[in-house]
Amino acid sequence: MTLTKPATRPADPRFSSGPTKKHPGWRVENLSGAALGRSHRAKIGKAKLQEAIDRTKALCGCPSDYKVAIVPASDTGAIEMCMWSMLGGRPVDVFAWENFGEEWVTDAVEQLKLKDCNTYVTPYGELPPVEKARKEADIVFTQNGTAAGVKIPNWSWIADDRQGITINDATSALFAQPVNWAKSDVTTFSWQKVMGGEAAHGMIILSPRAVARLESYTPSWPVPKIFRMTKKGKLDAELFEGSTINTPSLLATEDYLDALNWADSIGGLSALHARADANAKVLHDWIDRTPWIANLAGVREQWSNTGVCMKIVDPRVLGLPADKQAAFAKDLAALLEKEGVALDAAAYRTAPPGLRVWCGGTVEKSDLEALTLWIDWAFDTLIADVAKAA
Repeated sequence: MTLTKPATRPADPRFSSGPTKKHPGWRVENLSGAALGRSHRAKIGKAKLQEAIDRTKALCGCPSDYKVAIVPASDTGAIEMCMWSMLGGRPVDVFAWENFGEEWVTDAVEQLKLKDCNTYVTPYGELPPVEKARKEADIVFTQNGTAAGVKIPNWSWIADDRQGITINDATSALFAQPVNWAKSDVTTFSWQKVMGGEAAHGMIILSPRAVARLESYTPSWPVPKIFRMTKKGKLDAELFEGSTINTPSLLATEDYLDALNWADSIGGLSALHARADANAKVLHDWIDRTPWIANLAGVREQWSNTGVCMKIVDPRVLGLPADKQAAFAKDLAALLEKEGVALDAAAYRTAPPGLRVWCGGTVEKSDLEALTLWIDWAFDTLIADVAKAA
């Protein structure tokens, strides 16, 4: 039992899973080149947006014939834009294992009321039976479940000769985990996740198969203006050249460009992947040697390398009533925040009680190493109170 506070503190206590920590070396002065007070349709504004599109495509390594666009309403807007525009002409399979994936289930079943729609929803920590995906169906899934810490371990469950398209919510995966571009027809993400950018903006990456769907299928329901990607039956090319559907923040755009500059400076995509893997390994190794905590993800190959979610498995805590167990987990996160060593580290509000710590590439490995010592201290401090109460 460790009741003496650790001597080493994280240099930066920001471990939020979104918006996430800014990249090392971020300063507000880095944004001095933002095209503030200018129209996003002006030459300078449009050039900034086009640069964000082109450099995203280059950094993530998607094929040259894929299309990239900036869209409104973060990753949610990007996913719903594609669901409203592309689904309905084929059977649909939706896989969900945490809060955000369940929102896409709600959209498919209750809002779009899709026919021949199979939904597979599992509890936090468990991957649904993705092998049940049908070749003839469109597939909606989350590559990495932010609130559950469960990622898809591979892409073999998506058929090479599928007839439908895939819609991949990759917001906490892109730039941290490999994407099989041959099997990801629609890929969406938001700036405020892995790259540590600002909120409110989403991006979509479309394969030629997704473009063909847009140009060959018209939904039976009305499509709001901010969801429209075609004009007169053809892809709206301007959308993929920096002419966003609603007004984007050019300050947020500059911030994203700054994040891309940092990513290039450290070695690009492979370096981003390596940083996330090394960061997550710190927590994964600590979980392995710490008997009172476990990864919320039940299968090791499904453990996330970005949002690492953990549950308390100590018998003394599990022996408490459910409300007391939840209170213990909240107190644990609150004590870490009070000490200024981990901010926003509580489990997601709909997830089982525990901790959630962001390990994406903008976080420093040394901060996570220091954090584990403080989590040990905080647990020992709180469990001592439990013992006294007993």
